[in-house]
Amino acid sequence: MCGIVAYIGNKEAYPILIKGLKRLEYRGYDSAGVALLNGSLDVYKKQGKVSMLEDFATGKKLSATVGIGHTRWATHGVPNDINAHPHLSNSGNIALIHNGIIENYGPIKEELQKRGYEFHSETDTEVLVNLIEEVQKQENVSLDHAVRIALNEVIGAYAIVVIDKNNPDMLIAARKGSPLVLGIGIDEFFVASDASPIIEYTKNVIYLDDEEYVVVNRDGTYTIKNLGNIEKSHAIQTLEMNLEAIEKGDFEHYMLKEIYEQPKAIEDSFRGRMNAAGGWIKMGGITEYEQRINNADRFLITACGTSWHSGLLGEYIIEDLTRVPVEVEYASEFRYRNPIVKESDFIIAISQSGETADTLAAIELAKERLALVYGICNVIGSSIARATHAGSYTHAGPEIGVASTKAFSTQVSVLILIALQIAQSKGTIPQSKLRQLLYELESVPEKIKEVLELDGEIKKIAEVYKDANNFLYLGRGYNYPVAMEGALKLKEISYIHAEGYPAAEMKHGPIALIDEEMPVVFLATNMSAYEKIVSNIQEVKARKGKVIAIVNKGDTQIKAMADHVIEVPEVDEIISPLITIVPLQLLAYHIAIMRGCNVDQPRNLAKSVTVE
Repeated sequence: MCGIVAYIGNKEAYPILIKGLKRLEYRGYDSAGVALLNGSLDVYKKQGKVSMLEDFATGKKLSATVGIGHTRWATHGVPNDINAHPHLSNSGNIALIHNGIIENYGPIKEELQKRGYEFHSETDTEVLVNLIEEVQKQENVSLDHAVRIALNEVIGAYAIVVIDKNNPDMLIAARKGSPLVLGIGIDEFFVASDASPIIEYTKNVIYLDDEEYVVVNRDGTYTIKNLGNIEKSHAIQTLEMNLEAIEKGDFEHYMLKEIYEQPKAIEDSFRGRMNAAGGWIKMGGITEYEQRINNADRFLITACGTSWHSGLLGEYIIEDLTRVPVEVEYASEFRYRNPIVKESDFIIAISQSGETADTLAAIELAKERLALVYGICNVIGSSIARATHAGSYTHAGPEIGVASTKAFSTQVSVLILIALQIAQSKGTIPQSKLRQLLYELESVPEKIKEVLELDGEIKKIAEVYKDANNFLYLGRGYNYPVAMEGALKLKEISYIHAEGYPAAEMKHGPIALIDEEMPVVFLATNMSAYEKIVSNIQEVKARKGKVIAIVNKGDTQIKAMADHVIEVPEVDEIISPLITIVPLQLLAYHIAIMRGCNVDQPRNLAKSVTVE
């Protein structure tokens, strides 16, 4: 939620900020702005995309070697020029950009108004920058101490960067509950909400921890402290990301690129972790806590959005293979409903970004109750990776498109490996079955490539249904969570109302919606429920519904009944979600494009949800 980029050094800051904001636009694109410090403190901000900011700033004073930039996802106040960041203090000396929410901004604002402060925006951010100025004035302290004192007074989540006209050789950044990374160059520093704007300039980074702030100076020195004013030491890490990974290449959109990257992403997710010929799996975090996991009374998976659908598949897979009961919780509900969590529980927290606020809060709750917490995330050095006892990276590579695709596939791949390793350790899976599943996993990348070759065929189906107002997605067993994820993808990027249901539940409500205008997508690859799915299709056809069916290659019975059929390679049902999700992603993509929607930046959504 919101993108932050800042620079101090010897280069021109404005080109670095603009390029960084374009790379961060997936985090927020309601408005954008920059503040440049070169004698005067000049702020330029504009509602809309970064390109509109560029147009607005053309011809203005842009030369500066220190600056901050922000692209916004609105929380407090509608998207407009006034609410856009950066925000200035009343004196005009301090500029601040902010990702997060200051929950107690109301009473602070009232107190500042009593002291004569005027506010021009509806944001909590303008309150924070004026609080810093007031602290500096009242306490007669340096800017960095004023920032520290102010942050001790606020409640909420934040990543902030502050510059001051009276301190042109210094930049201050701080975080709590929202990611922030410091990039270290040669006599220059970069600050950003993730590594994508930094990778072009340096691979040396430090990830700040919660309630820490950093003061960086033009002379190449920096100091990190916590809010208790205690100096902290951090090892410099090396970024593994490369610049090509965050570019679109020959693809028109990031989403399409990331759909096509799934064969490699899935292969990377299990590279070095399994060997079919040898019949072994080794997930480091599982091995480290093997005995405790094997003795767990219950597994509990917590996540949000697409990651929750991955978790639902995890429930099916883990229960099937390990015979341990599994519950799946929305992290946003888990943290508020006083859940029963015991020391004997094994908690799996899933998040693409590793920064999802609700999931992080669920992790802390589980740790307080002494449960073992395992994280599955994509971003190295992220908050979830550091907050959990152990975990696995998905190795999906950067995912820029807001609607998650390859992150889902790699999360499911990792969950399959976790389930298989635990099942092998507990002795709940025969070695022959284990080898069969491992061989099938190895075949998945090539089988997804086969599905991607159906892109033209899927595009033709999209043309038929691009003007539909509603979609229904139905599946049984392992295909039920896939139906939910397929519906979510369509909903997110095309703005068509879509719902995923267990196929058997259709007659308990959704069937009332079916008429000749209603497209119904059936996932019909699981042979264990094949005849039941056939019956469900007949029920839809009897009500003149339009049927799009995902079937195994060579299917004849459903092919004769459905209006459209997409044939995919057959695999074991446990692994089938990795195959069946791909045509649903492509269908959603093509429908959205045909409706003129921005698939990479769908309205009202942001990639990393770092606020509640």
